[in-house]
Amino acid sequence: MGQSKQADDAKTQGKPEKIWTKDFVFICLANFFVFLGFQMTLPTLPLFVEELGGNDQLIGIVVGIFTFSALLLRPYAGHALESKGRRYVYLIGLAIFVLSVGSFGFATSLALLLAIRIIQGIGWGFSTTASGTIATDIIPAKRRGEGMGYYGLSGNIALAFGPTLGLALVGVLTFQQLFLICGALGLTSLLLAGNIKYKKVEKQTLQAKKKWDVYEKSALQPSLLLFFITVTFGGIASFLPIYAAQSNISGIEWYFLLYAVALLISRTFAGRLYDQKGHRAVFIPGALLIMAAMCLLAWLPNSFVLYAAAVLYGLGFGTVQPALQAWSVKEAPANRRGMANATFFSSFDLGVGIGAITFGQVAHMLGYSSIYIVSAASVLISILLYMSLIIRKKA
Repeated sequence: MGQSKQADDAKTQGKPEKIWTKDFVFICLANFFVFLGFQMTLPTLPLFVEELGGNDQLIGIVVGIFTFSALLLRPYAGHALESKGRRYVYLIGLAIFVLSVGSFGFATSLALLLAIRIIQGIGWGFSTTASGTIATDIIPAKRRGEGMGYYGLSGNIALAFGPTLGLALVGVLTFQQLFLICGALGLTSLLLAGNIKYKKVEKQTLQAKKKWDVYEKSALQPSLLLFFITVTFGGIASFLPIYAAQSNISGIEWYFLLYAVALLISRTFAGRLYDQKGHRAVFIPGALLIMAAMCLLAWLPNSFVLYAAAVLYGLGFGTVQPALQAWSVKEAPANRRGMANATFFSSFDLGVGIGAITFGQVAHMLGYSSIYIVSAASVLISILLYMSLIIRKKA
């Protein structure tokens, strides 16, 4: 009998630890609904700004401004995750998101819309920092790259439907009705999040706190690389629908759908490849695909090229982003995962925000195609930085 139990134990130990637990399903569903509400606003918010009388520069500011409030709040969110707990940070962040997005349609001026976007950034900074940390808590350490790939799929599936659904609804509903639906999706996420069993905060021994503890050092390298990659996202989210319309190219809703499908495909294998071979196997190939997509968008003669850019960008971003996130938390101490995620997402926010605002000026002075030339150069900088980091480690 004892030998049989030992044999069973040995078999159990040989099996990979389970990823798809009840809590993991809940965090993925909660992430899906909040991202669906968010993604529905991406292509429609610039149209709303135009309706309120805004130009390209103001579109860039409205799209990008929320990322800066998210950026400022993420370090506090990282600390709060370790001191006040995951539930506190996540639920408050989701509640702020629901109230702010649901209020968009009631904004009667650009100044009021900017103020609401800043509030949204606070909720976004709290909720996304918490969500990524909760996912890393739930996923077994040895399968973290694979697990984060699956977790990322929840946001990618939302991306597959969100922009297309938003553009379809804005044709038949008012902006106010559309944004109320987006808020209701966030409320669904909040209800799901209330059913997750969260990791308890471990009581830490009192230590002298650093005065400027706003980042996790072990996450800086992948976060810096991510910054130059996500600059490209600011140009796509803010100006691609307007650029396509100006170029008389139809099918922008198919761009977002194809991009999301490509993301889904890449995430099914990229995380596992990272677990097996590390970031060296995925970063440069993924970044090159993104750079090729930016070059196609700068050219953009027809819908076929638009769709090809969507597929390349989806494959590239879906390969790079989960690998960089797994790298960010890999070397962080257990009690600093929240801050590692805060550092990672802060660079994401900074890239998108600076991209959106900068590209508003670029579009105003040089035209929309110039946005994607600058974007390709930003990805090239990321590749060169990565190569220098690798060379330095070998030296």
